[in-house]
Amino acid sequence: MNDIAQKRTTRRTLLRGLTLAAAGTCLPTAVAHAATPAPAANASTETYTLTLTHLGRTGAPTTDYVTYVVGVSGAAAGVKEKIDQSPATVTLQVPKGRYLLHSSISVYDPRIETDWIVQPRLDVEGDTTVVFDARTAAPVDIRPPEAGAEYRLGGTYVQVSHEGGTAIATIINATPYLRTAHQGPAAEPGSVQQWFDTYWKGEKQGYALGYTFTSDRAMTGIVRHPKTSELGTLAVRGVAPETGAGYGFVDLSPVGDTAVALPHPFQVPGTTTFLMTPDRGAWDLLYSAPTASEEDTPNRYFASGVRVQAGATTLVTFDGPVFGPALDPAPSARPAGLRTGNTLDLDLALLADGDGHLPTAPLFEGAVTTLHRNGVLVGTRRGTPGRAEFTVPSARGDYRLSTTAARPGGRVTAAWTFASAATAAPAELPLSVVRFTPELRPDGTAAPYTTSLVPVTVQGAASVSGVRCLAVSVSTDAGTTWARVPMVGGRASVRTPGAGGTVSFRTELTDSAGNTLTQTQIGAYRVTAA
Repeated sequence: MNDIAQKRTTRRTLLRGLTLAAAGTCLPTAVAHAATPAPAANASTETYTLTLTHLGRTGAPTTDYVTYVVGVSGAAAGVKEKIDQSPATVTLQVPKGRYLLHSSISVYDPRIETDWIVQPRLDVEGDTTVVFDARTAAPVDIRPPEAGAEYRLGGTYVQVSHEGGTAIATIINATPYLRTAHQGPAAEPGSVQQWFDTYWKGEKQGYALGYTFTSDRAMTGIVRHPKTSELGTLAVRGVAPETGAGYGFVDLSPVGDTAVALPHPFQVPGTTTFLMTPDRGAWDLLYSAPTASEEDTPNRYFASGVRVQAGATTLVTFDGPVFGPALDPAPSARPAGLRTGNTLDLDLALLADGDGHLPTAPLFEGAVTTLHRNGVLVGTRRGTPGRAEFTVPSARGDYRLSTTAARPGGRVTAAWTFASAATAAPAELPLSVVRFTPELRPDGTAAPYTTSLVPVTVQGAASVSGVRCLAVSVSTDAGTTWARVPMVGGRASVRTPGAGGTVSFRTELTDSAGNTLTQTQIGAYRVTAA
């Protein structure tokens, strides 16, 4: 799994557990910390008394609260205090500096509600008293255009910055009854960012409504009732894996760490849709494919930076053909092939899905990677598709690296030739891969006896240095015979066989430096009558 997908999977796993734990409650779970504390020069150990008083909606003192005191900058950087199960008024000793304070005051009768009071700026320069008064809060009234939609989950976040320090406050709500308030003096212009995210379940689609604000204050309530025409549609399609139909899950959240993810189950093969606020920005999707049994580890795919436009539909398809090698598009991604001293290693998503999403646990029935140097076998590795490591001599040599994996209904093989020698620093190997993206039915099949132009995309070294030669051949008998097909404007002309057949691809590529790729995808997609 690539690093970004790993981080997103971990974060969503934690949040999924949080969501389940919060069912039926208004959970004031806060993540409040100085993520990037400013250095405190000549920090003094002198402290002052901070007195915190909590008042409920009637104005009477209350003990139903959870309060956080978080240092942002100065000697306060790194201070993190949580106060709960305490008297209505508490005192604590804190050093001089800038703080972020926030308190969630709960109401349990007649229903569970929360008043979240945020003070983004508290400058402690002496003994200080702060009163959190629930009567200052106003409702967070964010609703989709569908009157009967069911509220599922919400998250509200405040991030403050001061003199190089940053602190974040978060509250997760499993009920829609949240009120918020700004407290205290204004902070510096643009130093306070706030996000509101809510998820809803409608009769035919879900809703993901998010809003962002940047100012010198936290928000005291918010009212947003978007029209359907103001929302964009995200359609997430899951193609049934070879294990068969079942329920898949898609988690979606805005890009960034200040976001909550909501897992949404849907029948696979099938499509689920969401109406979303375009202004919230880009979204992350984590798709979990159905498994043959509950004990099996699901195959997951991650898609980052998905955007929607008002009045338009964005379609994202997971776990569909053509399966084959793909490179991680993330700017910080590790190269698929790397030479480090006398070590040559391969870390390639050999069985990425048709849209290029990288799998975490792809279905395969055996994988082998071999390396030859100057025509002599260096070694053979078995196990995970597209992953292997070899120790090689430091002198320059001519290499042939081949990796293959059998998957249900087919096989994927990629073989490269290149020259390599040890270098002072890690060096990327000149590997290329080719992607085929035919227009297929929602179930990943094609109609019989049809001719289409299939887009062909080159990734890796050849996309940078240039392609000297590219030839595509097609087989309709699972690789027994091959026929070279014409290329038209970067597309291969492909005619499908009769119902029950398959289409396979073989690609032969040479880049401008003379490095080669031979890539074979047996059973790339099936042909059915309907």
